[in-house]
This record gives sequence, structure tokens and C-alpha cells, in this order.
Amino acid sequence: MIRTLAITIKNEVEYDLPLTELKKKEIKWFWVDFEEPTEDEVMQLSRFFRFHPLAIEDCIEYVQRPKMDFYDQYIFIVLHTINHTTLEADEVDMFVSEEYIVTFHKKIVRDIKNLWYRVNKEPILKENPFQIMYNIVDHLVDDYFPPVYKLEDQINQVEDNTSDKSISELMEHVFDIRSELNKLRRTIIPMRDLLYRIISSARFNSLKERHIYFHDIYDHLLKLVEMIDANRELSSDIRDSYLSINSDRMNRVMMTLTVMSSIFLPLTFIAGVYGMNFKYMPELSGRYSYFIVIGIMLAIGIGMVCFFYKMGWFRFHKGTKL
Repeated sequence: MIRTLAITIKNEVEYDLPLTELKKKEIKWFWVDFEEPTEDEVMQLSRFFRFHPLAIEDCIEYVQRPKMDFYDQYIFIVLHTINHTTLEADEVDMFVSEEYIVTFHKKIVRDIKNLWYRVNKEPILKENPFQIMYNIVDHLVDDYFPPVYKLEDQINQVEDNTSDKSISELMEHVFDIRSELNKLRRTIIPMRDLLYRIISSARFNSLKERHIYFHDIYDHLLKLVEMIDANRELSSDIRDSYLSINSDRMNRVMMTLTVMSSIFLPLTFIAGVYGMNFKYMPELSGRYSYFIVIGIMLAIGIGMVCFFYKMGWFRFHKGTKL
């Protein structure tokens, strides 16, 4: 679908004009939005606007890294929006000049749709195409915060473990969170680099006038990167802590088995010796031999338990509580 919006010399907004009427003298500037375009509509990028083939190719081939290219009459910008369900990046392309802004996206972008209908209500949006460009970038970046906050809350829940989950469940959740943080990081860091290029650009005077606004967006992206890095570091610490606790528990289990094996080893040896069916074994003919052997085995078992306790082998029972 192709939608058009034109700002007249009288600062009035006209919607849904044919493309051929957008270049009339009474039109100060215009905005054309390609939303989920068909193949025929995509052809208008070259037929009507005559954009560079490389820029058109970047629009069609999904997904390009966020970037900004300068052409003779316009700037071509690739932005990324985040799907809050999958945290995958969706591409938004923009062609911006002093006379127009063209947005191109293969999926519906809520922020662009909302901004489209705000132009008629907010005078500041009627100033020029760069004001629209700024608002689109600003809203896309602001839309990054909810997923980051959500993952931060999930990390805090894992750290507190209020639901009393097992270590294996917590570890699985931590790895899922780290995977999602990496997805966000792959989107946000290139956007940060793009904003740095925009605020460093001296190509268009209209951008110079709004450097302070783009600096604000850049600061938001810096904050997002810091939050993601901090959360990744925290998740890494949690992972290492749980691995350490799990290893400690495993060591305690092995210690328990070792103690039990050590106690029963001599007892098993005695039982094995007197369990042999040799005909001539002097102890077998004694009336109290059975009780004597049992007493010796009990004495050995109790003696070894006391010895291990004195050596501190039973202190592991006071293990770390999760």
C-alpha cells in the first residue's frame, strides 16, 4: 500500500494525493509511505522517484545493517525496529531530502502509523521532512526500552528465585535471557553507530539545526547499550554462581558417597573373608564367633564415623542455601 501526505504552502495537510500531484507548486513538501508494498508499488521507487538502484536494492533485500548513505539530492537511511514478541529486527528505510520523505517497510510499523495521523494535529510536524525523520527515529528508539526493561526484570526474578525453581530450570532461563539480550544488542549497537554518524554529519543544514535532538536520541541508545551490557554481565555472574553452587552440591554428594564407601569397605572385607565356604576355618567353630565378628564390625564402623567427624568430613552438610 502506498500512502501520501502533502504539506501545502499554506501549511495545510492533504492526504492520499496521487503521486503525480505531489510535485505541484502549491506543495511545500510531501511524505510517501510504502507499507507492505506489492511488486508494482516497489517499482515506483525507480519509475517515479528515480532513486539509485543500490538504495532500492537495499530496500528490497532484507535485512540491511542500519546505515546512512548520501546521494546527490537525498539521504538514504536504514533503521531497525524491534518485534517485541521475537525480538528480531524489522527494517525501515527512509529517503529524506528538503522536499520530501519516503518511508519503506515490508511490515506494519505502529510508530509510523501513529505519526502519520499526528501530522495534521501537531504544527511542529509540518515544518519539513527532517522533523518527520527525527520523530520516526525517536519513536523507534523509545520502542527499544520495554523489551530491555522486561529482560532486566526477568534477570532480577532469576536472581531472587522467588518461585523456588531448580538450578537446571534457572540455568535454562538465564541462557534464554542472554540469547535475547544478544538479539537486542545486535540491533541497538548498529543504531547507536548510525546516530553517531547523523550527529557528526555536516551534509544537510536541516540536520545541523536538530543536532541537539539527535544527540538526545544518541544518549538514549548509549543508555540502552549500557543497560544491555550490565544485564549481560549480571546474567553471566548469576550463571557462574549457579554453576559454582551446582558444583559444590555435586562435591557434597560425592563426599557422602566416599564416606559411606570408606566405612563399608573394611566391613565388606570382613564379611567377605568369613563368607568363604572353606571347611577348615577355626573361627567358624566358636560358639560366640558370630557375635564377636559383628561387634568388631560395629566397632570399626563407629570408630571410622568418629574419626571422619573429627577430621571435619561431615561439615559439608551445612551447604549453601539457594
